[in-house]
Amino acid sequence: MSILAIGLSHRTADLTTLERAAVPAAEVGKVLYELQQADDVSEVMLLSTCNRIEVYAVVETFHGGLAGIADVLARQAGMEPAQLYDHVYVHYAGAAVEHVYSVASGLDSMVVGETQILGQVRSSYAVAREAGTVGRTLHELVQTTLRVGKRVHSETGLDRLGASVVSEALAAAGDLTGRRALVVGAGSMGALSASQLRKSGVAEIAVVNRTAERAAHLAESISEQGVAARAVPMSELADELALADVVVACTGAKVAVLGTEHVAARPDRPVVICDLGLPRDVEHAVGEVPGVSLVDLETVRRRMKESGTATTEKQIARASGIVLDEVRAYLAGQRSAAVTPTVTALRKRAAEVVDAELLRLDRRLPGIDAEVRDELGRTVRRVVDKLLHSPTVRVKQLAAEKAGTDYANALRELFELDPQAPTAVSSPSAVLRPDQIDGDHSD
Repeated sequence: MSILAIGLSHRTADLTTLERAAVPAAEVGKVLYELQQADDVSEVMLLSTCNRIEVYAVVETFHGGLAGIADVLARQAGMEPAQLYDHVYVHYAGAAVEHVYSVASGLDSMVVGETQILGQVRSSYAVAREAGTVGRTLHELVQTTLRVGKRVHSETGLDRLGASVVSEALAAAGDLTGRRALVVGAGSMGALSASQLRKSGVAEIAVVNRTAERAAHLAESISEQGVAARAVPMSELADELALADVVVACTGAKVAVLGTEHVAARPDRPVVICDLGLPRDVEHAVGEVPGVSLVDLETVRRRMKESGTATTEKQIARASGIVLDEVRAYLAGQRSAAVTPTVTALRKRAAEVVDAELLRLDRRLPGIDAEVRDELGRTVRRVVDKLLHSPTVRVKQLAAEKAGTDYANALRELFELDPQAPTAVSSPSAVLRPDQIDGDHSD
């Protein structure tokens, strides 16, 4: 079993392709089910953000897992697998772990160092756990991933220098002090947008959402932070847009929710509309209306290429070093853990041999004193434990230190263990129930 990461991002695909491949929140459960049913896939989670769609899976074989996952993603995007392969990247085993750590640390983001991705990884994991597609391997990977992301931020300051996609989009709107803002969408991106708008000094924020309760909840939260806010029905979108100086659209809907019918020409009072939805929330033609400046994810990407990031090479190098150190530690732990069931099976076999010999002793010397018999039993067990202690400890150390050597198989051969014995030891905990959970391409 190995980790496989396959995805598309702002680095490999244009916005149109990302739109096609994006998985709406309402469909994530269905897609997770389809992914887990794919050949050679045992565990899976899906990360879908405004600039990346990635699948992290535990697979039996590289090629089988890749083909099955690619088929599901291509079908979801309405594409042929061959078309999808033109835009995807694939990481396997240790390379997959390094990629996941880099993503969570903000090193692979459009805006290097942005912190939102860490919360998105956590949320994606929670959704997969609820869907029952996360087992022990992905659980442990995600827990270490979240820790690594936090470590990178705290030890390098990358998060303090890195901006979010939202802040980069709002930068195009200029000085927002005292202006009126409209947020279309009350999900996690809507909340982040409201937070950035508050920090930008807007005087008022209106929240429009299909679900009135969520809009009201976000508006109340904004008001508690000292900025006037109100919830508005979706039916009044056009009226609210006429009052706004800046708009952020981030609904996660399948189709655009803001079209030319919602926007009137306003050459004397310009408005900046930031479309952060994937797929797009704003029709492209809206940007052609007089007085309207449309900023979408493609615009943000272009701005980032032109201006560069606020991070320094030294900080990026330090963050990358932390990621590589953590990858080595993770892989060493996995190699050590892989030999543990065999060590356990060996100790179990030794205990069975001791019990059998003590039983033979009872048959040969039926009149032996009980105290003497017990002392003999303890002595034999101590001898066996001492003989096994050093080699079993050392084999775990060697497994952690040296990749490519099958120490578990060597133990099985040397001590003539049943090949199924380690599996019997490890199988009961191979997959966690929801209530239990708080490189190389060779097949």
